[in-house]
Amino acid sequence: MSTNDRIPLYQQIQDYVRKIITSENMKPGDRIPTEKELMDQFNVSKITVVNALTGLANEKLIARVPGKGSFVAEETDAVITVFSESPTTMRRGLSTGLIGIIMPTIHDYFAIRLIEGIEQTLNQEGYRSMIMLTNGKIEKEKDAIKELKALGAEGLLIFPVDEGNYNEEILGMKLSGFPFLLIDRYLPGVETHYIAADGRLGVRMAVEHLWDLGHRDIAICSDSPLQTVTVQERIDGYIEALKDKGALINPAHMITDFKPLSVLKDAESHPLYRYISNKMVTAYISLNGRLGVQIYQMAKQAGLRIPEDVSIVSFDDPTSIVEEFSIFTHVKQFESEMGSRAAGQLVEVIRSSGDTIGFSKILIQPELVIRQTSGICPIS
Repeated sequence: MSTNDRIPLYQQIQDYVRKIITSENMKPGDRIPTEKELMDQFNVSKITVVNALTGLANEKLIARVPGKGSFVAEETDAVITVFSESPTTMRRGLSTGLIGIIMPTIHDYFAIRLIEGIEQTLNQEGYRSMIMLTNGKIEKEKDAIKELKALGAEGLLIFPVDEGNYNEEILGMKLSGFPFLLIDRYLPGVETHYIAADGRLGVRMAVEHLWDLGHRDIAICSDSPLQTVTVQERIDGYIEALKDKGALINPAHMITDFKPLSVLKDAESHPLYRYISNKMVTAYISLNGRLGVQIYQMAKQAGLRIPEDVSIVSFDDPTSIVEEFSIFTHVKQFESEMGSRAAGQLVEVIRSSGDTIGFSKILIQPELVIRQTSGICPIS
């Protein structure tokens, strides 16, 4: 395999354009090869060429004029001089004002509030953002990191897919000093900038609340496909809280080995539904808001009343961005604040140009918000 075979096609196109600008001593306003010419030369699709040219435009190397083509930009001389050192130095030496945000999905209010906090701070600091979704796939996370860096992102905010599988692109950024910050999850044994809510404390708050209501059989539920560090920390908090009460730990009440429910009509065949309908416990702690809603729906379908028959405490408020309209007792993680502080910390790292010593680890203290899904234990 040749060296070129290992370089992404869009990057090969970018390197080619940089090379002809320098070797042919092109001046600002000179036209570079057209999209069609680049498609034919590299035997690639139009979207690959567009991505490559967009990245060069973000670096201020070229200017794209709709309907006319792409031209050498006014700032070319400064860019080329810096690029003569290395592509990384070039991107670090320029201010594109672009921050990349990498998320697994945006399907709940946790993610929405998190991004709102990020956007607010980035706007205040004069930065713009580009969001890429990985759909929980580590290969997509790697590709997103590569693409955002190629587009000239000055730093990345990453909600990792799974910290159990180390992403070598993240490790590579750490080694090269490229600015990034991990949100909610971290890589065990690897020092990075990191921010999250204190999940261990959040679970302890939930257990304390349910215990005070008379509940002794309390389940903790996670539909995460992998036992991530975040999930494990919350389970550890659950175990510690029950031990403090002198309670025996029942492994059957730690419900993590199941797939998320995709369609409510299939609920009765789901293992969690059978657990709920058989009244194995009187209270549930769900480790994300979406799962909290599913537990609520399954309990209703099984003919149980909430909170008269079963109580639910969810991580995050799953039902509304407008807090007053929520019915769920939940562990509030201050997602908007988390996003704002994450963006602020990343901007500080970028502006310090690597002069900071050590890595910041920010834990936000959660708060238990008591609403209508938790009540006195029916058998207390």
